[in-house]
Amino acid sequence: MSESKQKDRFYYDTEFLSSPEGRSIRILSEYYGPKRKLKKHKIENTIVFFGSARISPKSEHESNSKNSEQKKLNMSQYYLDAQSLSKKLTEWSIKIKDPKKRHIICSGGGPGIMEAANRGAAEADGQSIGLTISLPYEVTKNEFISEDLNLKFHYFFMRKFWFLYSAKAFVVWPGGFGTLDELMELLTLIQTRKIKKRLPIVLYGKDYWKNVINWNYLVDIGTISKEDLKLFYISDEINDSYTFITSFLKKQELEGPNF
Repeated sequence: MSESKQKDRFYYDTEFLSSPEGRSIRILSEYYGPKRKLKKHKIENTIVFFGSARISPKSEHESNSKNSEQKKLNMSQYYLDAQSLSKKLTEWSIKIKDPKKRHIICSGGGPGIMEAANRGAAEADGQSIGLTISLPYEVTKNEFISEDLNLKFHYFFMRKFWFLYSAKAFVVWPGGFGTLDELMELLTLIQTRKIKKRLPIVLYGKDYWKNVINWNYLVDIGTISKEDLKLFYISDEINDSYTFITSFLKKQELEGPNF
């Protein structure tokens, strides 16, 4: 098709597609585009890792371990744990006989905990997804995302949709506004039964979660119920988290010939 004929069609008109009037088309593209890509790679189930982009590997802080650097050094253990848990879960998933029932690691694709998740999967020779987002001043892609599985978004709400759509388990690590936003939306959707599937949710890092959210206080003042505390599981250990997630998935998702 000639360039002049292409310009006659609105769906080739980048000025139109970038305009406010083209917004609904852009939103639809962030639905059908990822759907097509996941279908191409036969990915139906994911284990999602949420967590801070600002937590770095231990090696980056070992040269100076005083004051604020010591705190960063302590936080860096979460990076190593996320990397190890992701690798362990990927090794478990690869052994599942039916490829459609395998559970692929999925992160936000950036640095920090997200990088650790993709890195662990790569070390296990498994696939992993990065749901990256366009941001003005931040790195949004890490080098460990599997080839052709960097799914880049403009709209946060469409990115959140794809975090949830294929998810069969979540591990939520220490993080900031973004991590807390993702967790609270997830819990709200489950509490209100907008998400009906049963999901194992691990909040990793007992000290962090104890200091950030007083769950029992929310129960005491009546803003959540005691039953809501059963929506998640707080853990401090890789093997404990691994057992909780895989046992849940075996019972809920994988009963039959695989085990």
